[in-house]
Amino acid sequence: MPRLVFVLLDGLAASTARRCLSFALALEEAGEARYCELEAELPSLSRPIYATLLSGLAPVQTGILHNDDARLCPAPTIFQRARSAGLTTAAAAYYWISELCNRAPFAPGRDRLIDDPRLPVSHGLFYGNDAYPDDELFHDAECLRLRHTPDLLLVHPMGIDFAGHGFGADSPAYRQAARRADNLLARHVPRWLAEDYAVLVTSDHGMDNEGGHSDAVAQNRRVPLWLMGRAWADLPLPGAQTQVAGLVLRLLGICEQQGAKTAHA
Repeated sequence: MPRLVFVLLDGLAASTARRCLSFALALEEAGEARYCELEAELPSLSRPIYATLLSGLAPVQTGILHNDDARLCPAPTIFQRARSAGLTTAAAAYYWISELCNRAPFAPGRDRLIDDPRLPVSHGLFYGNDAYPDDELFHDAECLRLRHTPDLLLVHPMGIDFAGHGFGADSPAYRQAARRADNLLARHVPRWLAEDYAVLVTSDHGMDNEGGHSDAVAQNRRVPLWLMGRAWADLPLPGAQTQVAGLVLRLLGICEQQGAKTAHA
């Protein structure tokens, strides 16, 4: 059974991805990755869409409709499903992922560093500063991967989103943040693929020129998705963000279940 690295490049618009992520484009041109674009669910805010990507349910179904709703996802997440199937899970991610999957509210002293097989994300390094450097986040993820050999590893940097909020999408700073993320992918993805990991790269939402992403416009809603590696060969590209969780479960050999269930703490 393949293992998966799920890379969530926060705040990356599809148009910027097609311009700036030359490593990902190179894999695509070489036939080693497949690409599609998805429309971000509404509201196009991070926490609601994290819940969608992790559970397969739209925000109107999870009830998580704004960024201040700090609680567990009310439906089983891919981490909960993976742990229930006996798989090893890990995440280097923004602390909202911990609140959606493990415990809420987030208590840094308790939840920043996690090694607990009872939790859906059993091994975690969670950060709370939006300016946390992407290269350090990738180092965190690689530490988790080498130490625990997870079947499911989430890598969730915030640098692109942080630059977009500060300078807008049509800015050198935003494009440079995307290029830095692409460079980090170029450093890590070949190693992951060589060690038989499948890689999924996507975003939660895009960004507009005003430095926001809540308006229902294409800049905010069109996001990229790449499937990298041979393990995806027999699996279809998703057509919606609500299909990403099910695709992950299929890759991991877990049957997708329909309907929401209550998540445990």
